[in-house]
Amino acid sequence: MFTREGRLKEGYDPDQVEDFFDRAREAYESDAGHREMTDRDVRSVAFDQVRGGYRFAEVDAALDRLEAAFIKRRRADFIAANGQDAWMEHVAEQATSLYPRLQRPDGEKFADAKKRGYAKTEVDELMNNLVSYFDDGYELSAYQIREVTFASARGAKAYAEDVVDVYLDRVVEVLSAVE
Repeated sequence: MFTREGRLKEGYDPDQVEDFFDRAREAYESDAGHREMTDRDVRSVAFDQVRGGYRFAEVDAALDRLEAAFIKRRRADFIAANGQDAWMEHVAEQATSLYPRLQRPDGEKFADAKKRGYAKTEVDELMNNLVSYFDDGYELSAYQIREVTFASARGAKAYAEDVVDVYLDRVVEVLSAVE
């Protein structure tokens, strides 16, 4: 399915990857009322790392394409059932739910890390870019959010990674819905 790494280099577990993509194909091809997988499932999937596994970049790129396909299908299903205006209202509600955190002062947008976490200054910079996206039309894409990385920091200079990650998943969902 994908290119394998050499015997000494790690990649994603091929059995897990193939099983997931088989299930994804079945779910995508099923009737709307019988889908057992969503774009959220694709975004949150994780595979074990093994020597000689599938190359990370290839699998990750395929997951990005698969997630986009599920989002487009979800949007089409929603619009068919409820109309375009209802879809835009739904997306606007999701975007509005993100905004209160964006209004918090820099350094206080998320919980502090107990030990190591994401550098607050870098996370705050991204959050300020999100404010500019929503308020001023600043160019920002779901892909850019997915690909962002933050420097590691400790204690009071760091946000807890899990909280930031959950929030950014919601941002990706909103941006993907309008792209």
